[in-house]
Amino acid sequence: MKRVLVVLFAAVVAAEQMWLLAPMLKLWVLPPIEDPAVAGRRVAERMGCFSCHGAEGAGGIENLGSDNKVVPALGGGEMMMWADSEEQLREWIVYGNPQDEDHVFERTGLAAGQGTERAIVMPPYDSHLSAAEVESLIAYLRSISGLQFPEDKRTQEGMDLAHRLGCFRCHGAMGTGGVGNPGSVKGSVPGFFGEDYAELVRDREEVREWLVSGVTARFEQNPVASAVIGHQALKMPAYGEFLEAEQIDSLVALVEWLAAGDWREVPVP
Repeated sequence: MKRVLVVLFAAVVAAEQMWLLAPMLKLWVLPPIEDPAVAGRRVAERMGCFSCHGAEGAGGIENLGSDNKVVPALGGGEMMMWADSEEQLREWIVYGNPQDEDHVFERTGLAAGQGTERAIVMPPYDSHLSAAEVESLIAYLRSISGLQFPEDKRTQEGMDLAHRLGCFRCHGAMGTGGVGNPGSVKGSVPGFFGEDYAELVRDREEVREWLVSGVTARFEQNPVASAVIGHQALKMPAYGEFLEAEQIDSLVALVEWLAAGDWREVPVP
């Protein structure tokens, strides 16, 4: 009888651990889900976009003869200064200029740029990028455009605070996926989307736990999960001692808004 009880107890403990570890096991077995914007950033880096438009598209190098004297930024809302629609943005990438009568000068061959008043002109990438790569590049530009705004005040406050705290520097532009994180399950800081996010955050209260404590009780109480999180190089800061409750609420609202993904449907510029 005693042996049966021991076996039953062991089975219960094993079942409990499997239930607790299921999300972690799934993370180990399945590859990370990549946001198109993350793939688009790699395309931008491979195509040399940051060489002229600046690191992460934040602002470019000097461009003699141009109206603003510099190559324009890709983010920070500046996109609306040089593209009137998402289709025109696509034309800049594919053809090197919008397809209208004001932009008829040559963009290919040895004559590239001749006939313009600028020293540096945008190259056409139609022969260097696939259609899928162009769309992923559009997704990246959308994420860094700075042109998607929450409608309610609390979420707007959360957006401002997230920028000040550098949340997007780790979690990626608009939470589309973060920087590398040695020792972590997926090898990078998670974004706010997809199944990977759903494994880490089950509800609003867990969003709050991550923000306040840097970890949820569910993961902290799981010995394997807590060991993995403890081993990774970058760890989520615990903001509970540094932010007011209202500020935490605004960040919770922001994360939920980003995770819902409605901002992705907003056309840019």
